[in-house]
Amino acid sequence: MCLEMEKLETSELQSRLSSLSVSSFPGITSKNCEANPLNRLQSTDLSQTVIPPDNQTKMDNNSNNQESPQSTEEPSSSLGKAEAGESQESSSSHPAEKKALPPMKPASTWTSVALKDLKTKLRQEKDSVVTVYRGDIMTVSVPTVPEAKRVCWEFATDGYDIGFGVYFDWSPVTSRAITVHISESSDDEDEDDELEGPVVPGDVEKGSKSTANTNLGEILPVYRQDSHLAVQGGSHDFPGEGTYLLKFDNSYSLWRNKTLYYRVYYSA
Repeated sequence: MCLEMEKLETSELQSRLSSLSVSSFPGITSKNCEANPLNRLQSTDLSQTVIPPDNQTKMDNNSNNQESPQSTEEPSSSLGKAEAGESQESSSSHPAEKKALPPMKPASTWTSVALKDLKTKLRQEKDSVVTVYRGDIMTVSVPTVPEAKRVCWEFATDGYDIGFGVYFDWSPVTSRAITVHISESSDDEDEDDELEGPVVPGDVEKGSKSTANTNLGEILPVYRQDSHLAVQGGSHDFPGEGTYLLKFDNSYSLWRNKTLYYRVYYSA
């Protein structure tokens, strides 16, 4: 009896389900599927040309049109930066040229055999006899003065020669005092043995190159002078306002100190 009841209920349920259709549900429409759904898939055969749909080609064209202004603008900005960089490099690669110093007349020089007379006279004057130690450079600063027209110098040494040179500093004069400055040579160039014999012409001393000061003009380069054999003297007319630098150079000497007799004075 129970089995018959279950069969009846099952048959009624199947009949009701079969009578239902998709159209009985509101908002849902039925559409037949394409007979060959595989045709909708894009072909993966590389030998065949793939033709994209019309809507896809339109979308691709629109995206290309939107991106094209950026591609044209970016090179122009980079070119502008490159031009600016080139202009900066050109301006920095051509710095302002240094102002040329006024020309100067050469110095007048002479020698005298009155070596003993000069030494005897200078021994009686204060600060006229000094010792220039080995490796040192003594610089005598002599400013120009309105009362004179030229500077003069005389010097001699005991036993050995000494280097001597004259330079002119065009910086404005701030003091009329004649000053002496002692400095050590900064050059590490060595001479194996110092030869205290005759001086070879053109033997420029390497230890007193004063080129760092752009206002410095050279009147006499530093040469080793035979000041132990004869008095070395000279003079130079004022080229303008400035300071003379008389350099007594013993930087080349590794072992010997030099006794120097010197005097510097003005002449009208």
